[in-house]
Amino acid sequence: MSFPPNVSTEQPTSQKDIAARAQLDQLHKIEHALAEANATIASLQRQIDSFENSTFWRITYPARIALKRAPRLARLMRLSLKSVWWVVSGQFPARFRLYRLSQAQLHKSRASAELAAPATTAPDAVGVAELVNAPHTLQPGAGAASALPTSDASESKPPAASVLAVSSPPMDFQPTRPLFFPRHAEPVLSIVIPTYGQVPVTLRCLQSIVDNPPTAPYEVIVAEDASGDSAITRLAEIRGLILIEQPRNLGFLKNCNDAAKKAAGRYLHFLNNDTEVLPGAFDALVTRLEADPTIGMTGSKLLFPDGRLQEAGGVIWNDASGWNVGRNDDPERAAYNWPHEVDYISGASILVPHDLFETLGGFDETFAPAYYEDTDLAFRVRQAGYCVIFEPKSRVIHHEGLSHGTDEATGVKAYQARNREIMLTRWKDTLEADHFSPGTHVLRATARGRHRRTILIVDHYVPEPDRDAGSRATMCVIRALLDAGWLVKFWPHAPRARTPYSPALEHLGVEILDYTSPQEFPEWIAANGADLDHVMLMRPTVARWYMPYLKTSPRPFLSFYGHDIHFLRMMREVDLTGDDTSRRNAEDMRDLEIDLWRQVDSIIYLAEYEAALVREILPDAPVHAVTPFCFRDSHPARAPASGATILFVGGFAHPPNIDAAQWLAEEIMPRVLAVMPDARLILAGSKPAPAVLALASERVRVTGYVTDEELEALYASARVAAAPPRFGAGVKGKVVEALHHGLPLVTTPTGAEGIPGIHDVSSVTDDPEAFANAIVSLLRDDALWRERSDRGRALIETQFSPRTLEESLLRALGEGAADRSR
Repeated sequence: MSFPPNVSTEQPTSQKDIAARAQLDQLHKIEHALAEANATIASLQRQIDSFENSTFWRITYPARIALKRAPRLARLMRLSLKSVWWVVSGQFPARFRLYRLSQAQLHKSRASAELAAPATTAPDAVGVAELVNAPHTLQPGAGAASALPTSDASESKPPAASVLAVSSPPMDFQPTRPLFFPRHAEPVLSIVIPTYGQVPVTLRCLQSIVDNPPTAPYEVIVAEDASGDSAITRLAEIRGLILIEQPRNLGFLKNCNDAAKKAAGRYLHFLNNDTEVLPGAFDALVTRLEADPTIGMTGSKLLFPDGRLQEAGGVIWNDASGWNVGRNDDPERAAYNWPHEVDYISGASILVPHDLFETLGGFDETFAPAYYEDTDLAFRVRQAGYCVIFEPKSRVIHHEGLSHGTDEATGVKAYQARNREIMLTRWKDTLEADHFSPGTHVLRATARGRHRRTILIVDHYVPEPDRDAGSRATMCVIRALLDAGWLVKFWPHAPRARTPYSPALEHLGVEILDYTSPQEFPEWIAANGADLDHVMLMRPTVARWYMPYLKTSPRPFLSFYGHDIHFLRMMREVDLTGDDTSRRNAEDMRDLEIDLWRQVDSIIYLAEYEAALVREILPDAPVHAVTPFCFRDSHPARAPASGATILFVGGFAHPPNIDAAQWLAEEIMPRVLAVMPDARLILAGSKPAPAVLALASERVRVTGYVTDEELEALYASARVAAAPPRFGAGVKGKVVEALHHGLPLVTTPTGAEGIPGIHDVSSVTDDPEAFANAIVSLLRDDALWRERSDRGRALIETQFSPRTLEESLLRALGEGAADRSR
């Protein structure tokens, strides 16, 4: 990657040069404006941190929580304070007249609305929140397609927010244009739609497939079960559609099995005819299966036509009754947007490998004509060694009840109760061993978590791994726990809003308890703490807020993951600056960290020297040093890059990196340039402070934020990595990342801390002259470059693999004891 120089000594010789110069000047202005904005943000953040560290903020915490739990009281207090000010300032009479006028207008508007509105009753939303709030009082539905009723409420609830336009009744649907499906010699996906008449309903389903087709080659099979409906001839006219007309009525289940035998695709997608697929619905399911060979079934998030959630996977209780997770709730809640194991997925939209379906003998005809066949199939998929995964990116509208009705006493629906008893008898041992009593342990039940370790991780925000090393470390912890089979919940401290990084974390299989969760932490932990094996608090400034609510007995295993010893880093900065305020802040941080150490079952840091310091202060402390980072891929041996580019990667709002960038650019680079005039320095990283932006010159480029792809290109084109922190703590992500890329490194003793063997693969010095000489040697000597590159990659593969991180982390979490089952 090449960058335009910051300074040009050539005079413009053409109109094009003048225009380019003007454009460059404008870019500089924008760059400086961004720098000022970043500086303002950093200043405000320091003020916030200082305020949150204050005694006043700490002692008022209970009052703030009380007001948050009692919004009416908070509003009353605000109104009281305003009233006092209005009286003092003489505004009260005018304000009171405005208040009376607004109330009169409000009553008038309500009366008009009541006269105009039709008499309707909004259905109650039944979601995870209700189950968590009353986990032992819920009653299951009668079967796998029923929802658990909620307890009576004193106030009616509004319907969930609609995210879709309300569909017109599908029984009246007419396509607006001729339907057509391509024919492929070797389809990847066979979409199997069983029908019994209801041609307009089927046409609407087919129209949605035409509008939102799969990316992979596919075929569409409609299996008409001898309904006698003369309108079926309309389906035969659709080009590309495979229409199977059964000579006699087989019933829903047998019709599906027969159609599957005639399908040619590698995957079978069973799709009810009373559904409408939304964009990406097919691709999300196929991608999920192809990405993980351990998955034997996956299925869609089902929505009502008005946008309410119908199902986000299903739970089967130990009496074989079922529950559609999230029924009537808002489908955009984070609780329903992470892929995870489930007991079953309603057969309205499920995907299974064709060969597995055949091996299992298809849907068991014991359950004919319908109901519980999808549940039984999910159990047999698991029995065969595969898992069943709910995929939230696949969204399908389901006009529930159009296929078989909703009355359990008549028609095909009447088989639901019978088949539940068959299910209970067949899977009795499994249900007793692996499933919970109806309505209990919802946190685990919704993700098949009875025999899985379950952990809640609390950190300052959803990890942003392309922006800071701390986020990369957090992601490594999460991935290691997921690899070990753990169920991971993540609570972001502030903000609890969804961020652009939320989907990536959810995609891994992590539920984020963001603002869409209806409970604050005290209520959530009170309701769910008994279902947690572990709670991990990250960073002292975050952990202190949550610790008071984790002192219950019995409580989960509690760990503190510090990332680094904050007060050590802060005191090292004081040693350089001598600032008294910084010294007091470091002392306050020391008191906070030691207090946290005393309250947890495990203290986790990323370097042995930090663990040794904890033991020095608290000799009996349960402290552990874990592998801080891991890399799942390895880079092959590489040739020395041409040129003389020196790369320093870091987050440049972080004080240690600001100081390091200044030291590198002002003390070391002049020495390098004296010997290698063509050398240039790239400072690559997010949020560069003004002091860092001021370093930009003809030979120093400040990039600001770079994407992962851009960073890969920088590592590939650079000749030497420099990591020159003069203070800090913990293991430096920028150091191990450079070695992982096979880029020879020059660093300081602070940068080398916590990495055994680094002195054998890199130059380590805090002397500016020696640092510059080490850079020059790597710029000139190809043999030395290759030796350092190969040794660095080997060090990372040995010490920073996923396996070493997982093993060290599980030891720190006290694993090895007998599993807890519930």
